[in-house]
Amino acid sequence: MNSVEKQISYTTTNSYSTLNQLTPQTKNVWFVLHGIGYLSRYFLKYFDELPPNENFIVAPQAPSKYYLNGAYTHVGASWLTRERTPGEIENVIHYLDQVYAAEAPPPHCKLILFGYSQGVSIATRWAARRKLPCDHLLLHSGGIPEELEGKDFDYLKEHGTDIRIIVGDKDQYLTEERRKSESKKIERLFQGRAKHLIFEGKHEIKKTIINTLM
Repeated sequence: MNSVEKQISYTTTNSYSTLNQLTPQTKNVWFVLHGIGYLSRYFLKYFDELPPNENFIVAPQAPSKYYLNGAYTHVGASWLTRERTPGEIENVIHYLDQVYAAEAPPPHCKLILFGYSQGVSIATRWAARRKLPCDHLLLHSGGIPEELEGKDFDYLKEHGTDIRIIVGDKDQYLTEERRKSESKKIERLFQGRAKHLIFEGKHEIKKTIINTLM
């Protein structure tokens, strides 16, 4: 067998979802990046108790769709896999750039970048590569990619960004070994600027936590 894997470039489209309206009364524009298995329109439900006149929510959609649980009924999505990861990261970053260009916060609004689970890896890569001027970087129950370095986030200190790490005290994916490893990484990357918010719960999002972040 003499197979060769080749590569082409082409133009594609992808959706994203929003919640509420962007008006002169809007205070916060959120870009919220979901975890594996979500669709962006359903992920928005975790943010629907925030004051609608103050918060405009933008939920980008992971590009790789698949059927959940092998039942061919419910559809979920994933941002990345271990297959062709560097190229897929580039594709995702370019897509997020286009979403941001379409929904960029006006000067009177604060930019909040929120990542949950796999969305943490996307949020941190996007912020690091594009130096997004986010006022709040909220990383919920996910791992930060190993390739990122402290210098990638130095700009956040200059911007005065509020950085928060949010995790459940019974998160089933966070072993003691990984907890220690992630803590060291967070300290190295953010140099003591990250605040930790530990809540009672597993690997999950709770509206009660979201509602108290702002």
